[in-house]
Amino acid sequence: MNTELDNFHFKENDTIVLGCSSGPDSMALFHMLLKLREKYKLNLICAHVNHNMRKQSAEEYAFLEKYCDTHNVAFEGMIIKEYGDDNFHNEARNIRYHFFEDIVLKYDAKYLITAHHGDDLVETILMRISRGSNLQGYSGFHEIVDMDSYKIIRPLINFTKEEILEYDKKNKVPYYIDESNNQDKYTRNRYRKYILPFLKEENKDIHLKFLKFSRNLTDAYKFIEQQRNKAMKKVIEKERVKIDEFLKIDEYLQREILYYLVSEYYQDDLLLINDRHIDLMLDTINRKKSNITLDMPNDVCAIKSYNEFYLKRNTEDINEYEIQFDTFASLPNHHTIEKVDEIEGNSNNICRLNSEEITLPLTIRTRNIGDKIAVKGLNGTKKVKDIFIDKKIPIIKRELWPIVTDAKGNIVWIPGIKKSKFDKKKQETYDIILKYK
Repeated sequence: MNTELDNFHFKENDTIVLGCSSGPDSMALFHMLLKLREKYKLNLICAHVNHNMRKQSAEEYAFLEKYCDTHNVAFEGMIIKEYGDDNFHNEARNIRYHFFEDIVLKYDAKYLITAHHGDDLVETILMRISRGSNLQGYSGFHEIVDMDSYKIIRPLINFTKEEILEYDKKNKVPYYIDESNNQDKYTRNRYRKYILPFLKEENKDIHLKFLKFSRNLTDAYKFIEQQRNKAMKKVIEKERVKIDEFLKIDEYLQREILYYLVSEYYQDDLLLINDRHIDLMLDTINRKKSNITLDMPNDVCAIKSYNEFYLKRNTEDINEYEIQFDTFASLPNHHTIEKVDEIEGNSNNICRLNSEEITLPLTIRTRNIGDKIAVKGLNGTKKVKDIFIDKKIPIIKRELWPIVTDAKGNIVWIPGIKKSKFDKKKQETYDIILKYK
């Protein structure tokens, strides 16, 4: 069984994070990486999440930790204490990937590798078709995904679950079976148990046909994305759709623009949105009534106000602000930022800056969709929304949380939460000290 790993051009001493359960797919991939480690002198990190939904989970966590110790692999584990989302699988996936990214950034890794295989791709595409999406959604997931500072690789995408189990048997790879994968109450399981076997009877290589389908859709979407981006420059201003310009463009591009707005706004809960919501948004835009509010999932409103259409959180506490900072600012979240001459400590409530490395004046504002910060001590950038999620900042507080930028728009500090690459240690050169309290 030759995987894409055999053809992937790792460089000597590359650092790789393996997102690993204790199941047969992950353990097969783990075994393959161990064989490649010596060839490329790879630094291998195993990242594991205990979803804490089964009694066996603790045993699997301990097994994997011991397996890593035996094979001299760094182990990073996380135990999820509680869930707050009605969609368990959606929330678990989000928590898992945020944790994996944290480990990637911690070790300055170039790759995050997961064990998604061809059967997974078939199931994902079928589920997306059933619930409704756009071409990007219908394409499922991809072999290689470029993130801000690393790549996600899914090297088993060409292979079936059966082939992976044969590999495990041949190489005596240990693994655990998650019995919940056989329960019909989960949508994916029903596709796996009833639909996939039928398709394989028609064509044993159906997973390869779906892979080709996915690649074709991805290529088509890249072209559509270019056209959408051109159209967005004409119809969107300050994250609001100008309806008169919007109605001049092709309806397909209209839908793509709305999908983009929704994906940017929901990000962690995109599975809550389907074609029906896009249809309702289009209907709202096209109606003659000047002021309409459309309730969306998770306390989001889609609002038409005369010639504008936009999304916002449905809460009275939401506000937006932008303050040009000099020496002191009293903030709407009942905190302050003050310029001080001297201060002890180095917490996230303190920021030291060198004015020669930034462009003054500083601005304190609320977050924007797509905000990214160059995190101190890490290569590349990280999305501000991911940092809020990692720190478990409530959505209402996120809306008012201060973001400090320089005159070029670079985020230099998220007070109380995260420092940027512009922050200076006490022994370094700086001429600005800011205190958040």
